[in-house]
Amino acid sequence: MKILNAQQIREVDKLTIDGEPIKSIDLMERAAKRCFEWIKRHGRDIRRVHVFCGMGNNGGDGLAIARMLGGTGKKVAVHIARHASEGSPDFLVNEKRLKGVKNLSGHWLEAGEELPVISRDDLVIDALFGSGLNRPLSGFPADIVQHINQSGALVVAIDIPSGMFCEDNTNNDPNCIVRADYTLTFQLPKLSFLFPDNEVFTGHWQVLDIGLSPEGIEASETPYYFLEAKELQGFYKQRKRFSHKGHFGHGLLIAGSRGKIGAALIAAKAALRSGAGLLSVCLPGTACETLHVHLPEAMCLPDENPGFITKIPDLREYNAIGVGPGLGTGDQTSRALKLLIQETRLPLILDADALNILSDNPTWRGFLAPGSILTPHPGEFERLAGPSGNGYERLMKAKEFAHRFQLILVLKGAYTAIITPEGKVFFNPTGNPGMATGGSGDALTGMILGWLAQGYSPLQSCLAAVYTHGLAGDLAAGGKGFEGLIAGDIVEMIPKAIKKSFFS
Repeated sequence: MKILNAQQIREVDKLTIDGEPIKSIDLMERAAKRCFEWIKRHGRDIRRVHVFCGMGNNGGDGLAIARMLGGTGKKVAVHIARHASEGSPDFLVNEKRLKGVKNLSGHWLEAGEELPVISRDDLVIDALFGSGLNRPLSGFPADIVQHINQSGALVVAIDIPSGMFCEDNTNNDPNCIVRADYTLTFQLPKLSFLFPDNEVFTGHWQVLDIGLSPEGIEASETPYYFLEAKELQGFYKQRKRFSHKGHFGHGLLIAGSRGKIGAALIAAKAALRSGAGLLSVCLPGTACETLHVHLPEAMCLPDENPGFITKIPDLREYNAIGVGPGLGTGDQTSRALKLLIQETRLPLILDADALNILSDNPTWRGFLAPGSILTPHPGEFERLAGPSGNGYERLMKAKEFAHRFQLILVLKGAYTAIITPEGKVFFNPTGNPGMATGGSGDALTGMILGWLAQGYSPLQSCLAAVYTHGLAGDLAAGGKGFEGLIAGDIVEMIPKAIKKSFFS
């Protein structure tokens, strides 16, 4: 699924109107009906609704929704902010359609007048300003936004919270953006919805299909995508009847140190559950027995040191190499990582302590094989590339970093971003807050290793692993809830997640 900017969305709207064909007022009616249906399903206990409308097409959406809600018996108060000399043509049509609607009252809000009283038990629908806004709100419109935010009522924003920009909100005023509990957006998600600092504005957001032109969306060029299972199914390699373990690769995992052997075990099991034909795990010398007991399917390569990794094995027989979970950052381990980077031409998967070592030795980044995969959480990425002021700035910095070093970055978070050297970004929709638990990232590293060992490209391995990792977490949370979820639960659900992603 593509993520388009405001100008592209307007162009797709026009292509829909011209190509379907459909009148713009009827397309607005269709969008409003989708919102009305959602509100009707989720707001059954709400008796009084306040609909705040601007004078553009977002306001027109709000007027149409108000008319539909009035027909359900709910008491609806429409408040139109007079912020322009005249409204858009479709706004004016929907304003006329309000006349005679039962259970509905409406009036114009003028600058300087007292704003309407909103009860905490009311529902507020925000339809003041849409996705075309390009400067911070101020004056009278900002006063309305702040009044809504201070009401304590349940707030549903239409298309985008008023005052918010579609992409970069770096120079926006956070005090002048509606703080919605829910956002009902049309057809495609907005880029700004995917950054953690904007959750306070969007709340829970939902994409509503309003039938915009598939051809128009397909023709629109963008570096941003919202990952879907059908994209994974396009590159899946069906296993043949006479396949054997040699066809699915031999992965090497270098991980673990005294007190952190569990990280290696989680990653190793995830690699095997993701389909690697063979897996060898390079561990501190005393940890092999633990591996044999808990994961007899994996082979162990013991380091001569009992507590941490000091050397790397012969690399010639491996198809993919992952390093980092529970590794530690001692001097001997750091030297071993340097030697690994120097001696292999395979794309490496680096996570956790491997990233921390790399942060302390920035010149090593230039020696990583092209297509190597780094999987930092925001804190690790900050150590790698420096601080960022917000999610958008972090994304721009990550795109530059991936391009400069010809790497794939898996920037972990609620919508994990997979960033290619060419500047494409795939945001992952699966996963849940229960996955914020120790070992979850180690499982992801193992999963990427498992796919890469099988011969999938670095990008394909990241897409498959990130999506199924999140889905495995969703399946696990369905039975255990968020608080009770541990990394082992995620690993156990990997086979079901793969089956659901590739075969449903």
